[in-house]
Amino acid sequence: MSSRSSSRGHAVWTLIVTGLAVFMAALDNLVVITALPAIQESLDTSLQDLEWTVNAYTLSFAVFLMAGAAAGDRFGRRRMFVVGLVIFTAASAGCALADSSQQLIIARAVQGLGAAIVMPLTLTLLTVAVPPKRRAIALGIWGALSGLAVALGPLIGGAVVEKISWEWIFWVNVPIGVVVLALSLWKLAESKHPQSTLDPVGTVLVSLGMFGVVFALVRTTEYGWGGSQVLPYLIGGAVILAAFVLWELRTRHPMLPMRLFRNRSFSAVNSASLLMFAAMFGLVFLLTQFMQNIQGFSPLEAGVRMLPWTAMPVLVAPLTALLSGRLGNRLVVAAGLLFEAVGLGWLAMVTEVHTEYADQVPGLVLGGIGLGLFFAPVAEMAMNIVAPRDQGIASGANNTFRELGGVLGVAVLTSVFTAQGGYASPQNFVDGLVPATWIGAGIAALGCVAILTAPRRSKENNSAWQEEERPDTGRTDPADLLEPSRR
Repeated sequence: MSSRSSSRGHAVWTLIVTGLAVFMAALDNLVVITALPAIQESLDTSLQDLEWTVNAYTLSFAVFLMAGAAAGDRFGRRRMFVVGLVIFTAASAGCALADSSQQLIIARAVQGLGAAIVMPLTLTLLTVAVPPKRRAIALGIWGALSGLAVALGPLIGGAVVEKISWEWIFWVNVPIGVVVLALSLWKLAESKHPQSTLDPVGTVLVSLGMFGVVFALVRTTEYGWGGSQVLPYLIGGAVILAAFVLWELRTRHPMLPMRLFRNRSFSAVNSASLLMFAAMFGLVFLLTQFMQNIQGFSPLEAGVRMLPWTAMPVLVAPLTALLSGRLGNRLVVAAGLLFEAVGLGWLAMVTEVHTEYADQVPGLVLGGIGLGLFFAPVAEMAMNIVAPRDQGIASGANNTFRELGGVLGVAVLTSVFTAQGGYASPQNFVDGLVPATWIGAGIAALGCVAILTAPRRSKENNSAWQEEERPDTGRTDPADLLEPSRR
């Protein structure tokens, strides 16, 4: 059975509200990365504390994503969206008021909890509110706004840090959050999964498992991959996640139905999302430091010079709907990952201590085109490859894989960076950055291969829907088949 809305709501207002929310959350992540050197100087933090400024948010976000999506299905997506907005906005103020690295890390963890509730529900609320015929356009705009946040993140972060202070990168969330909250209460229609039931055992297992894995990954930079501070958490998290899978296979009301993974498109989309975000966030973390610490640019100058990479999604995203209509989402997403891989490979080839910025521009542009081709089509695929009744949890799963990819990327690429180089000198930094960039290019290329494993024809996905529906309902609700998957 498909989700039912208490009232249809206004699709345009839903797009505005969810677009502003995803813009705010995506902007926050990249603004913080740009501001890391200023935060380190202001709070006199160690490198490990500096990484935890990013990792505390990421850890909390990854752990609670699935639970946030499930809560929205059960208690109401609009209601939980509002709860998440309140938490995120209040925690942003807490970040701005922090006067020590410990306070900032705690506030960032709470901020991640709020984002974990908000982010998956933006896609679900939008998909429910927009008619199927206009959904591709709406998701394209949603993707463009996400791309705009990527574009403006380094620029806004650099400008705010240089002209005002780092605290204002968090204060800026407060007025935006208040506006989005008011519009949510005024304009959003409530919707939920009418047959949704809580899965407390599954929720606890997936949360503990994700905590173990992500906590281990974020500690690899400090302790390495094989130390006693990492392996027990990694192994323990993996064991708990295995127990989660076994539980979900046996329980009558799973929070993440394992049948979804029998759909090749579902598995391909989530694998590609994990790999793209691993390549992107791992390199953004290192390139931002390279431009400021090695090339000597100010935060604002570094933000401006990142625009060929980060601004390209704004220019490319509007074209993706046309390309997807002709080629299918699958090929457009694959092209995006390929552009990303080539762009990172270019950067790896030209990066030296005294690299001219003009030599970096082609790689940044190619990577930016890749991001623009990726965001909107992969969001549409994530929503369309499952039946409407599963869209809430599918959105949560996709966001979980993305966030896990970001953590994995920072952990793996920073580990390569520290193994081959470090911060001792500019040449030492470059010695670590170049192999890390090559690894990032390889990760993006693997993502291209992963998305190509998805079926080519929509009818294959349509039949997969029907196959997936039988174990739970015995028959397929015709309403669930109104929006067949794109290629």
